[in-house]
Amino acid sequence: QVQLVESGGGLVQAGGSLRLSCAGSIRTFSRYFMGWFRQAPGKEREFVARIRWSGGSTYYAESVKGRFTISRDNAKNTVYLQMNSLKPEDTAVYLCVADVDGKGWDYWGQGTQVTVSS
Repeated sequence: QVQLVESGGGLVQAGGSLRLSCAGSIRTFSRYFMGWFRQAPGKEREFVARIRWSGGSTYYAESVKGRFTISRDNAKNTVYLQMNSLKPEDTAVYLCVADVDGKGWDYWGQGTQVTVSS
């Protein structure tokens, strides 16, 4: 059974930084994209960033471009989300996702809470 386990969330002041990690049990060669979504209370789930496992090309939502960086560590089967210059509006549950065939997000983690205080 595929599992995605997020960690690294927490409470931080505006302007601060956090790094989220997502460890997955998916076989490395099976990964096409991995990424992050977020969901704030009362709002729809929102795409944040994704990375192509082979080659490492990245894509970001406009709201986080220039502040967040997604990366992966092949040896550790882990994807990261470095979040800098955090804003209160970044407060949400952040969910790790995986696409194994390039056709959509197949697997979702349980999420990790990020709270940014003003």
